[in-house]
Amino acid sequence: MYCLPLAITALLSVFCSINYIPIVNADGKEGEILPPTIQKLMKGYNKYLRPFFDNGPVTVGMSLDIASIDTISEINMDYTATIFLRQRWTDERLCFEGNKSLSLDGRLVELLWVPDTFIVDSKKSFLHDITVENRLIRIYPNGTVLYALRITTTVACSMDLTKYPMDKQTCTLQLESWGYNINDVMFYWTRGNDSVKGLNTLRLAQYTVEDHYTSVSEAVYETGRYPKLVFHFDLKRNILYFILETYVPSILLVVLSWVSFWISQSSVPARICIGVTTVLTMTTLMMGARTSLPNANCFIKAIDVYLGICFSFIFGALLEYAIAHFCTLHPRDLKNIIKDLEEDDDIDMNGTINAISSGENNQTEIDTCKKKKSRDGRVVKCGKGFHCHSYCFQVENPHHIDNYSRVSFPLCFIIVNVIYWVYYLYF
Repeated sequence: MYCLPLAITALLSVFCSINYIPIVNADGKEGEILPPTIQKLMKGYNKYLRPFFDNGPVTVGMSLDIASIDTISEINMDYTATIFLRQRWTDERLCFEGNKSLSLDGRLVELLWVPDTFIVDSKKSFLHDITVENRLIRIYPNGTVLYALRITTTVACSMDLTKYPMDKQTCTLQLESWGYNINDVMFYWTRGNDSVKGLNTLRLAQYTVEDHYTSVSEAVYETGRYPKLVFHFDLKRNILYFILETYVPSILLVVLSWVSFWISQSSVPARICIGVTTVLTMTTLMMGARTSLPNANCFIKAIDVYLGICFSFIFGALLEYAIAHFCTLHPRDLKNIIKDLEEDDDIDMNGTINAISSGENNQTEIDTCKKKKSRDGRVVKCGKGFHCHSYCFQVENPHHIDNYSRVSFPLCFIIVNVIYWVYYLYF
């Protein structure tokens, strides 16, 4: 009854002994069972020593595929991207006969020497492991090793938000060697600027990738000089969303505040209601625009400037009605003002003549007063010691204030808008 299972077990043992040979790890324990070709390559192989250990640095070529850029955060000043990182180098100890490459299980990378590459400004990163670790290892007959990884990383990106939301940002992805300096390892891009692919097909929510390029440099630290590869990409923010979300509502609020210029000054509740409502709504809009941005006092953003301009015009419209209403309730009689001035002049002149007739030795200055009534109703009196005193601004018809405001407010707003957009779009 037990003969059949025993025969199957013996047959499997013979098959395994023919095709696979067990290897022993450095600690003396039996390790994974590898095919004869791989075991032959691993014979005498020391993964703790880099290739060309006594014969100059090993050159490592790199290329990237940008699978996605998930988020770009202005609050945290970083971006999250999923990339395929590919590294190539030549290890003379892995040369074998044949014309076909060997694709190995990613878990066998633990048996080989690999570069200690890391992402410099990474805040957090992880290697995808569903359903297995997303790693690829391939060995070519000339000893070239291809090592590929799928990584999701969150990388810091310093942003200048002074022109937000008309800003352009330049972010980088920097790759360095952690422990091997330039005497041990040299990095290079395998195809120059074409070493990075995938950006042309990306569709980002708020940005458009305008340009990207690569560079090779060195990182200098206290412990030495290390190889460094840098990938630069320029991001331009799409302003259409902000025009519909912020700029258009703020412009409409400013225009709404001008409606009060066409309402009678006697309709106090209506004009006050429009003024206060627009001021409060504009304040809410300003607070909402800042919730998605970092609370940094050093950043005076373009959108803050525009919202401040709109708020000033809305508040100015409210003050305009306050001034016009005050002039309506407190009219001044210009004739009485002129009469009072003439009486004051007569008193001053009589006092001066009396002082001269009394024989005083001190020279007394006699100033003549000139009075005129300008078209806007302002009366100016020049007095002693060349001091000028201006009487209160007088409007003969307070309703003219609304007539002037209907023209001056829109004209000033248009001029300010032209200056604003020209400056932030072209300078």
